[in-house]
Amino acid sequence: VQLQASGGGLVQAGGSLRLSCEASVSATSGSTFSIDAIGWYRQAPGKQRELVATIGSGGSRNYANSVKGRFAISRDTAKNTVYLQMNALKPEDTAVYYCNTVFRAALDADWGQGTQVTVSS
Repeated sequence: VQLQASGGGLVQAGGSLRLSCEASVSATSGSTFSIDAIGWYRQAPGKQRELVATIGSGGSRNYANSVKGRFAISRDTAKNTVYLQMNALKPEDTAVYYCNTVFRAALDADWGQGTQVTVSS
């Protein structure tokens, strides 16, 4: 399954954005999207890619300490989409945001293009 991140943009500090991660499912193959753990990750200029949040098939969620209380991850299995609601954005949230399965992320594989989030002060 291929994942495409979208929804980034330019926002002022304190603002909000909602990112979407949509799975493109081949009509000729099965999909494990509904049972895959999916994560949002980000990479700021000059920094390593880091985990932002993950959601399991049963709805369990994990967040990086830096985003706890501000970001919320959710999934709509019927729409094959995982969302990241980002509130109270800070300039340090500026990065390219990627979504990936947790499994592939651990292998550092299949990252896709990501979506740019820029928070101005």
